[in-house]
Amino acid sequence: MLEEFRKQYAWQIRELQFTLKLLRRNPSAVGGFAIILVMVLMALSAPLLAPYNPIQISLADRLAPPTAAHWFGTDEIGRDILTRVMYGARISLWIGIVVVTIAGGLGAIIGAVAGYLGRSVDNAIMRVMDVILSFPPLVLAMALAAALGPSLNNAILAVAFVMIPKFARMVRGEALAVKEKQFIAAARASGAGSFWIVWHHILPNCFSSVIVLGTLILGETILIAASLSFIGLGAQPPTPEWGAMISVGRKFLMDQWWYATFPGLFILVTVIGFNIFGDALRDVLDPRIRR
Repeated sequence: MLEEFRKQYAWQIRELQFTLKLLRRNPSAVGGFAIILVMVLMALSAPLLAPYNPIQISLADRLAPPTAAHWFGTDEIGRDILTRVMYGARISLWIGIVVVTIAGGLGAIIGAVAGYLGRSVDNAIMRVMDVILSFPPLVLAMALAAALGPSLNNAILAVAFVMIPKFARMVRGEALAVKEKQFIAAARASGAGSFWIVWHHILPNCFSSVIVLGTLILGETILIAASLSFIGLGAQPPTPEWGAMISVGRKFLMDQWWYATFPGLFILVTVIGFNIFGDALRDVLDPRIRR
């Protein structure tokens, strides 16, 4: 069974091995991946490694500075900030993964259909995408989240909607090039329908580009979601979300600097990690750069 799998996907396996080899040689890829790996491990191990309950109140420890007992200090009702930051990583990464999955899936399908069918269908779809792209992403996400109501799920839907056009336009460009290939003409000649060609030929050939764009957008997604929580349109108390923590912590910034500083640093590092790794991945997968 395993041998048959290797024979059937031999070319894909060799391509993956070559890509991983190039990534290991790229310092930016290694550094970005290391940051992402640390954040993922912290998120997964939060229930095991976090020293306290993220919503446990201890008024006796209210606004305590960083100490051996509370490495990142405590908030206005005595909750341990390190614990809340660790649990916040779970929420932020979950938001990024869900948004990229929704936006990447829908955007890829929309772009592939528009690029392959062309003409009036392409024009109609792309004009709608242009209208969405004409708004600043954060402003449009704020408007949608406010219309849907303040909650984490609504914030995820709002951010996903804003990101769809980016995937759609990128995949459309890929589809315009792929549909001129000889294997597409052969598929048409054999009687394959448009849906079958889009699903089995256009989308698979755009997969690597979707992965690269998704990696780059993950950082932006986390930042926008944190911004929505900062203004009260995302995660609601007592959810330990980074943006919501900064929103409350800014009131105490002059005297209790640790409250807003540590969640902000984790947002900064996480976004930088995804951006660095995404840039490196794009360079590695670019056929004009590969040797």
